[in-house]
Amino acid sequence: MRFSPHLKARAITLCFLIGFGAPAPASPAAESRNILATIVSSCLDINAPDYCKRCSAPRLESPCAQNRDCTATTEVWKETAEYVVIRDLKMCGCAPGFVHGLVIPRARITGIEDSKRPDTIWNIAWAAAGKRIAEEDAIALVVNPCGLRTQDQLHVHIVRLQSNARKRFDAAKSVNVRNLDEVWIAAAKKADDMKLQDYGVLVARNRDGSFLVLVNERSPEKLYTQGMCK
Repeated sequence: MRFSPHLKARAITLCFLIGFGAPAPASPAAESRNILATIVSSCLDINAPDYCKRCSAPRLESPCAQNRDCTATTEVWKETAEYVVIRDLKMCGCAPGFVHGLVIPRARITGIEDSKRPDTIWNIAWAAAGKRIAEEDAIALVVNPCGLRTQDQLHVHIVRLQSNARKRFDAAKSVNVRNLDEVWIAAAKKADDMKLQDYGVLVARNRDGSFLVLVNERSPEKLYTQGMCK
């Protein structure tokens, strides 16, 4: 996937302004923004040396996960050579049936502004969502804007749409694509048309089998999905 210099500059402007693009000394706040990056780098291989010391949220099948609270463990739903799909901590304490998962690349990719963001992540996320959410028209895949996210490792949220979400979709902020590997380029073009420097993306299925790609400067997760059970 190729972008013009203008599109690339627009996509990363805000993230550089708030410091994501420049090295800085580690701080508690910075550490908290790297929880997902740490899970990917240190918590997936339970046979790694000093696993329990290196991983602050061990996998459920690891001995050091015993007697830990849900929020201090990692539940892996699926792994591939390039991605891992895990339970979001927002599922902790929720009733059975509530779904909130995350699809995370194993490579270090900061977020929507990163030119290395992979096209294939959307297909992986859709397949994973279908394993957890039976009603296809209820599935939503979301990436939040750079300025509103809490983690600096790219992750796609697997969630359910709010019951009235489709009635509130703004046609002026959306575009349809036939294939999920077209999502990033379609979203970037729509954001450019809207003159947005920072934006989030929501993907849902249309009745004709195509996919709706909605762009919003606010958090699509909060606007349109059942991101939390409480």
